Amino acid sequence: MALKMLLVDDEPLARSRMRTLLSECKAPPAEAAAEAANAAQAMEHLRRQQFDAVLLDIHMPGADGLALAQVLRTLPDAPAVVFVTAYAEHAVSAFELEAVDYLTKPVRLERLETALARVEKVRQGRGNPEPEQEVLVIQDRGRTERVPVAEVLYFKAELKYITVRTATRSYILDGSLSDLEERHGTQFLRVHRNALVSRRAVRALEKHYDAEEGEGWAVRLNGVDESLAVSRRQLSAVREALAS
Repeated sequence: MALKMLLVDDEPLARSRMRTLLSECKAPPAEAAAEAANAAQAMEHLRRQQFDAVLLDIHMPGADGLALAQVLRTLPDAPAVVFVTAYAEHAVSAFELEAVDYLTKPVRLERLETALARVEKVRQGRGNPEPEQEVLVIQDRGRTERVPVAEVLYFKAELKYITVRTATRSYILDGSLSDLEERHGTQFLRVHRNALVSRRAVRALEKHYDAEEGEGWAVRLNGVDESLAVSRRQLSAVREALAS
């Protein structure tokens, strides 16, 4: 059965193009069941019928797409939200509103089908929901990445940015270690003023020599080759983590 989509965009040509793209989608199939030029019209459609997802522009007259998405979160059996916009800078706000995907115009067919596959997964999972997974939303070379917190091995402060390391790659995050520690302190352990490590990844504590601090200790983690220095202040906490 084709996914029922509500198109919300103040530009008729943009809606027409999206309608054409939807008609070409095969995996999964989808159809434009209704269209709206603004948030008020969209709410009228939503009061009259059910949709699997809303393809939602951000910049519109009146309430913008982010405001409408906020309202949609309060509805029973709310449709999934896929933002379709010419502006990449709203991606973090969009994912904070639990958007399924964020597409930038002009949208390619392959990219739309990827978004619809995510909508289909959400629809199938409603009857048997999985536990919500914590993610970090990271802007990386013009793309928006959703990195599961459970995959992060360590956070390391370097100059004004944070290196986020997983087993497969590194990311750069704009933020502070203190904020990350406050939000994810049950999963991560501070080993140094500049580093938090995943508690589950801690493998060993070993002697270490640092050019600045001299002889000391370092922690090794499962999944990466490098070791991270452990400050004297945090040494006992690391030993306790290893013991447990």
